[in-house]
Amino acid sequence: MQTILGSGGAIGTELAKALKRFTNKIRLVSRNPKKVNETDFLLAADLTDAQQLSKAVEGSTVCYVTIGFEYKTKIWQQVWLTFIKNVVSACKDNKAKLVFFDNIYAIDCNHINHITEESPINPASKKGEIRALVDRYIIENVEKGNIEAIIARSPDFFGPIKKSSIIMNLIYNNLQKGKPALWFCNADVIYTPGYTYDLAMGAALLGNTNDAFNQVWNLPVDQSHATAREFTQMFAEIMNVKNRLKVLPAWSIKLLGFFVPVLKEIYEMRYQYDRDYFFDSSKFIRRFNYVPVSNKKAIEQTIELMKYSKLECRPDLP
Repeated sequence: MQTILGSGGAIGTELAKALKRFTNKIRLVSRNPKKVNETDFLLAADLTDAQQLSKAVEGSTVCYVTIGFEYKTKIWQQVWLTFIKNVVSACKDNKAKLVFFDNIYAIDCNHINHITEESPINPASKKGEIRALVDRYIIENVEKGNIEAIIARSPDFFGPIKKSSIIMNLIYNNLQKGKPALWFCNADVIYTPGYTYDLAMGAALLGNTNDAFNQVWNLPVDQSHATAREFTQMFAEIMNVKNRLKVLPAWSIKLLGFFVPVLKEIYEMRYQYDRDYFFDSSKFIRRFNYVPVSNKKAIEQTIELMKYSKLECRPDLP
């Protein structure tokens, strides 16, 4: 049994599809799980409850953590570390391997111009400090031999999803409404997001490759050096709408944060938008001989899927 903890989100849903290539025994766990594949096993659980989480992991060979807690620093401080401690304990008790779908928040802000698996952990934000504690706890337990685990890092991502995507909310959603696309700080520096299909396929490949464990991996993304302005142009051309872009400087994000709560949360992450942000996934690409979907093709697929999907972008979410 391979289990996805937090199966209802953008990555969890895509991961369920990707895992079908490896097994028919997939357990989807969330508060209100829904089948992605016909053969999926569903388990409703509050994963912040240690007993329910332990039950969710029971009988699993591999557990994938794709849960996304509310994007608020106070919430993260309350739940993330306790949650991951419970996950590690449950995996240890059940001899289940762990694949943790991570972001890059813990990485030193002066090293995001070239993010590799060896980039130093030195967070520049409160959210990053929390993610660093989580990463270190997993690594510590791997080193002690308590569990086998993978930290599978992802940059910001996009795809046919209803939340948690900067690109979909700031660019796609606004262009679709006939408004200018929005961006933060600087639209002319390198910005390397991931396509949800590739990220999920990468996590599935890692979870089903024995010698991939006990390592950090950057998940596969298009390695071209695109900018947010170029992403806006690609979206506008494919959507056949006017290419317009408005850039919000850091000071306006801070000011608007007094009125728009999510911008208050994003302000401390502004360093991800005011300088080059290049996510190097060459280790994964070489190991698996994997060719990520190009940004243009990913945008085409995303827009096509959005036409037939009931999912909607929510501009009030990052």
